[in-house]
Amino acid sequence: MSSAVTVPTERVGTAPSLPLAIGLAIAPVAGVLQSKALAPIALLALAGCVLLHRWRHGAWPWPRGNAAWVALALFAWAAVTALWALQPLRALGTSLQIGSFVALGAAACRAVAEDTAVARRLMVLAASGGLVAGLALAGLDDASGNAIRAAVRGLREAPPQLAFGLKPAASAMALWLPLIAAAPGLALWLRTLVLLAGAVVLGLLPGESAKLAVLAAGLAGGVARLAPQLTPRLMGAALAVAILAMPAVLGPVLARGVPAEGLPPSATHRLLIWDFVDNRIAERPLLGWGMEASRTIPGGTESPSPEAIRRFSLTSPAVLDWLRTVQLLPLHPHNAALQLWLELGLPGALLGAALALLLGLVCARSARPAIAAAILASGAVTAMLSFGAWQEWWVGAELMAAAAVAGLPREERG
Repeated sequence: MSSAVTVPTERVGTAPSLPLAIGLAIAPVAGVLQSKALAPIALLALAGCVLLHRWRHGAWPWPRGNAAWVALALFAWAAVTALWALQPLRALGTSLQIGSFVALGAAACRAVAEDTAVARRLMVLAASGGLVAGLALAGLDDASGNAIRAAVRGLREAPPQLAFGLKPAASAMALWLPLIAAAPGLALWLRTLVLLAGAVVLGLLPGESAKLAVLAAGLAGGVARLAPQLTPRLMGAALAVAILAMPAVLGPVLARGVPAEGLPPSATHRLLIWDFVDNRIAERPLLGWGMEASRTIPGGTESPSPEAIRRFSLTSPAVLDWLRTVQLLPLHPHNAALQLWLELGLPGALLGAALALLLGLVCARSARPAIAAAILASGAVTAMLSFGAWQEWWVGAELMAAAAVAGLPREERG
């Protein structure tokens, strides 16, 4: 077993990584029951890391590293766009709120990275246990027809839409799942078995994004085992190019039309959303529409036009009836690259691309590049296919993942 079990209690109780360990231990179960709980859990965990570092070392763990400063610059620019945003106060408020959250996360990354190796091993072990518990609960809830989550809400029967509430939890657990590969004191075969079981559970849960994220994480982690320095760097560069090129590449394809008749409804809706967003980006490509403009963009609440429906070859009566109930832009584009372009324009896209490139470098320099690369791949897939870039629970999940990567212990050699 790992030496982590012999660490004195008083040292564990003041370890800066302890709040993150607790947060990652409870977040999967809490996220299954209510995904919005992830934001306060992340806030308390990250703040606890910073405060315990200050208490133990007598100095604040100020953010450092180019990635942290570029991330903060992104939200500084977002605050500037409040000057022409459709909802200036909301734009400024979100910029300050999420920017402060990111600053806290960057400080927590430093606090966790500077903790002892023993405490960081305990953190990974706690995260692994939390993931096992969360995956088990999610699997049981799904198998029971969401009876568990219905009971928590005081419902005798689970309404059909309750199943979709598992999607955020599935994406968060897909993001954290690679941490199990670093679980100390566990044999390789056992870690592999738990990883595979987790992937199977996530594959059975609702939502396609989490499934694709798990697949991407597995591929990235496997390749990074063979080329640990090159793979994360190439991933960061590819993600940066994707962010910059997304409107230019996606726009012409969607303008010509994509046969979408046989696609799942969610995928069809994504194509229509992206088509609408790409047209709005073209109207203000330099400065964008302003932070949080996705919520109130002109035309966003309308249904798809007959021209768009013809262009995407949508003819089924059932699909046509469903399309009358959907909006062209329901709160966000379900694509982080397009959201950066739409709201923050060219400067936002450049800063987002720079951040992606730097995150690849950070992963390459991590103590466990393969695990870091897997987490980056999972997060990138989810960001490009689902959820809003500024949703607090998702940002919190990402920041906890970043702090965990910063604290990964080096691989134990037998």
